[in-house]
Amino acid sequence: MPKLEPYSRKLPYSYALGLFPSLTLMDERPELAMRLLLHPEGMGNEGVEKLRARCRELGVREEEAGRVLRRESKKDNCYAALVFEKREGDLDADRNHAVLCQISDGGNLGTALRSLLGFGYEDVALIRPCVDAFDPHVVRASMGAFFRLRLRTFDTFADYRALYPHRALYPFMLDGAKPLREVARAAQPPFSLVFGNEQTGLPHEFQTYGQSVFIPQSDKIDSLNLAVAVSIGAYAFASEGR
Repeated sequence: MPKLEPYSRKLPYSYALGLFPSLTLMDERPELAMRLLLHPEGMGNEGVEKLRARCRELGVREEEAGRVLRRESKKDNCYAALVFEKREGDLDADRNHAVLCQISDGGNLGTALRSLLGFGYEDVALIRPCVDAFDPHVVRASMGAFFRLRLRTFDTFADYRALYPHRALYPFMLDGAKPLREVARAAQPPFSLVFGNEQTGLPHEFQTYGQSVFIPQSDKIDSLNLAVAVSIGAYAFASEGR
């Protein structure tokens, strides 16, 4: 088997670090699994043995790779990981989408993906330049949600709109025209919730795209963390639409 390289965006594979992401991968996208990496100190652990059994069942090769696990996780207690093939897919045009524009922090992205799945969103578009969604840190921060979502990366927001043109757009902006609850109550699917970069938000031009939205907040803070804003927005649209 070829040597496993330190993760980089250019590689055709990534690492699902830890038991929960790895088990989720085997449940949701087993066709992506390439190699099971094991730490010698984890042998006999109930979760590790469950993962090993699942991999044996599907013919996924296992190997002892404590050094690789330490290198990729930067921890001494990561006992298992799956090497998996990177593969994006098409979004479902009939479902509601979340569009994350130029997100730069992997932890924010992973947490946002987890929240989106929790509130019923399974289709996520990423707009470049953005953090690598396949980065092991993103996958781990999503707590396995990554493997239950359809994700696709676009060079520009215009490219996304060209492929999915017949949708209501709701850009989240500090100077949005209407408050969240009012807009969420009137939303008609399929729609797209659009969020911007952690530092700069969405450019002013997004005021002209669909119906801009703001989340009411105290004047004692300047803005909400991206993952928090995504969670609030996704919940509001999901709950008002029920």
